[in-house]
Amino acid sequence: MATIQELMNLDDRVSVVTGGATGIGLQMAKGLAEAGSNIVICSRRVEVCAEAAAQIEKIGVKALAVGCDVTKPDQVEAMKAAVLKKFGRVDVLVNNAGRAWAAPPEDTPLERWQQVFDLNITAPFLCAQVLGREFIQQKRGKIINIASIAGLVGRNPQTYNSIAYGASKGALVNFTRDLAVKWAQHNIQVNAICPGFFVTPINEKLYAKNKDNIEREIPLKRTGGPDDLKGIVVLLASPASDFMTGAIIPVDGGAVAW
Repeated sequence: MATIQELMNLDDRVSVVTGGATGIGLQMAKGLAEAGSNIVICSRRVEVCAEAAAQIEKIGVKALAVGCDVTKPDQVEAMKAAVLKKFGRVDVLVNNAGRAWAAPPEDTPLERWQQVFDLNITAPFLCAQVLGREFIQQKRGKIINIASIAGLVGRNPQTYNSIAYGASKGALVNFTRDLAVKWAQHNIQVNAICPGFFVTPINEKLYAKNKDNIEREIPLKRTGGPDDLKGIVVLLASPASDFMTGAIIPVDGGAVAW
């Protein structure tokens, strides 16, 4: 029987966090590093990844910065090759990279709809497929998809008006469930975190404009903080969640329980 310290220990594991250079991605990367995992930060801007990797290494683990457009299959394959070259293994994939486009449904351009879907659902599929081939060979792996409570319920258009974002995150939720079923035979656990409102560089203007409305819809009356995703991502990356797969977990201050 393992102790809880052993179950939550990520020493020597290798975790890939897409979009991990800023915002909640960086928060989760730091949480995984604090639990002992080596970290791969990837996004299109390699210089920002390098800055984040330097922060991660101060925690006492190894970090790798990789420039990668995760909507491009060849770049995802190159990212995997870089990870295996440096670490010789990969254990965890956190599909965090995402985007939104705010506009009423009747005014949303098809081009913007497609861009949101490319990053929010096609990219997680590509990354899961490419790294999943490694997980299948080694008969273990953890995939953590970062969806949103916008993928679980409709949102108030006065505050949130991005039909493409909500639809793509809903697709990611069911992708999580179906992939969990498909890959259970390979001992790969696939789960999703659905954050509520966390203030990040991407949405800080929205928050400043709608602070009262946003917090009014959260039973805990606050937005997510700098540590609020660390525990759940470490749980889902660790042996403590080996009997969890296909789970969809809101971390939202109670917003979807309202």
